[in-house]
Amino acid sequence: MPSARALLDPLLGIVGIVLGALLLRWLVRRLITRMTSGVADGRMPTMLRPLSHRGGSAASARRAQRARTVGSLLRSVASFVIYGVAFVLVLSKLGINIAPILASAGVVGVAVGFGAQNLIKDFLSGIFMMLEDQYGVGDVVDLGDATGTVEMVGLRITTVRDVNGTVWYVRNGTISAVGNSTQRFGVAVVDMPIGYTADVDQAAEIAGEAARQAVARAPLSDDVLGEVETLGAQDLTQTGITLRLTVKTKPGRQWAVRRALTADVKMALDTAGITATAAA
Repeated sequence: MPSARALLDPLLGIVGIVLGALLLRWLVRRLITRMTSGVADGRMPTMLRPLSHRGGSAASARRAQRARTVGSLLRSVASFVIYGVAFVLVLSKLGINIAPILASAGVVGVAVGFGAQNLIKDFLSGIFMMLEDQYGVGDVVDLGDATGTVEMVGLRITTVRDVNGTVWYVRNGTISAVGNSTQRFGVAVVDMPIGYTADVDQAAEIAGEAARQAVARAPLSDDVLGEVETLGAQDLTQTGITLRLTVKTKPGRQWAVRRALTADVKMALDTAGITATAAA
């Protein structure tokens, strides 16, 4: 019986540690999700509620994106810490002396640091990207190696899905520059070609009026944050002249606005007899 009890007690202890770690991980992840979801939905603590109204809807949307990103990162860190502590406790239950392991952690850390410099670089880069709010879950970004919508930001990698549906896993340490198309606001740029024989001023006036009428109508008006700017002749090509119009939009809506304006401006120019190339 003593021998059976000697085997049973450590086994029960290990089972208890594993179950406790799983339960604690579930509770912590649930708490993190609840807290970040509350911030994303606008449920702020009482002391911070006056600050939550600053910046308007654009700031609220950005806060929601950042909350989801922070939640993803915190859940990863919590899982790593909980499982790491549980592993050490299991070793102690197995009779392995963990004191030398803990005492040599500094030496091992230095050795691992030299052998895993890329891993540490990825971790640090991911943390600073989060603190500086360079991008978050749901942002459309250009990371150099991949361009698309951010689906997850982890300690080591950022997951991006491009327009073709391909998922890219980009190491945070390899990201040297970030182009974020959905931060604060976007700009819809409409380039419309006209022939060399066309009256540029008349074409610009017609295009600008068509664009202003388009952005004044719903649902396009809900995506626009400013007035249409007619920049006029932008470029000269072998076939004609390029007119450019711009308008400020909500983050991520510049592409939809550009498509709608392109169709309306093209129709208005065609109706006025102004074509993309000179008549033969």
